[in-house]
Amino acid sequence: MDEMVRWEHREKITIIILNRPEAANALSKQLLSELKQLLQTIKGQNDIQTVIITGSGPFFCAGADLKERKGMDEEEVKQAVQQIRSIINEVENVPQPTIAAINGAAMGGGLELALACDIRIAAQDAKLGLTETSLGIIPGAGGTQRLPRLIGKGRAKELIFAARKISGAEAETLGLVEYAVEAERVLEKAFELAKEFVENAPLSLRQAKIAVNKGMETDIMTGLKIEELAYNALLNSSDRIEGLKAFQEKRQPRYTGR
Repeated sequence: MDEMVRWEHREKITIIILNRPEAANALSKQLLSELKQLLQTIKGQNDIQTVIITGSGPFFCAGADLKERKGMDEEEVKQAVQQIRSIINEVENVPQPTIAAINGAAMGGGLELALACDIRIAAQDAKLGLTETSLGIIPGAGGTQRLPRLIGKGRAKELIFAARKISGAEAETLGLVEYAVEAERVLEKAFELAKEFVENAPLSLRQAKIAVNKGMETDIMTGLKIEELAYNALLNSSDRIEGLKAFQEKRQPRYTGR
C-alpha cells in the first residue's frame, strides 16, 4: 500500500506531505492514522526543530473524505469526526514550530488543519474555506474556535455562515495566512522561514510557543506568569550558556537542544 503521508528531513526541518493527490489529500482514516504515528515520532526528536505540513499535487487538503463517510452510520460518522479533531489537536500540540504550506485548496478539515499550525503560507490563487454549513453541518475540528481567535469573531462568522471560499491573497489581507505567494514558491517560502527559526535555540522555540499559545487563552496577568514559568524553564539549559558565550565571543551559537 502506498504511503498516504510522506516525510522528508533536512537541515533540522521535517516536511510532512499529505499524499493522496487522487483524492485531493482528503483525510481518510488511513491517512489520519499514518499522520498520528508520524506526529508522535516527531514530538520526541531533538534534531527536528521546525515542521512544515503541505500537500502533494495541486491540493493542500480537501478536508474529510466524504466518499469514505458516505457509507457510515451516525455513530461511525461521530467517530470519524472525533478522529479528525484528535489529530488536528495533535498538530497544534506539536512542541516545535509548525508551518502550513498551503499549496492548493484547503477546505473544511483541511483549513482546520492549517489553522492548528503556528504559521500559514498560501498560494495566492489557492482556495480556502470552512464550507461545512453548505453541507448541513458546522466546522467540527476547531474551525469555529481557531478562526475567530485569528481574524476576529465578525469576519470568522461571515466566512462560516456564508460557507465562503476565498483566495490565498484575500486570506492574507484578513490575517488568516501570514504570507500569500506564487504557487510555485509556497514550499520555498516555508523553508526559508523555517531556516530562520532553526538558527535559534530549540528549547527556546518550544518555550516561546508554550508562552504564546497558553498566554493568549487567558488574562494578561496569568499570561505574564506563564511567560515567567516558560522563561525560568530555560535558566539551567546548556543552550542558554552557549548563547551567552557565543554573544561574548562574537560567533554563531552551536545549540544542542539541552
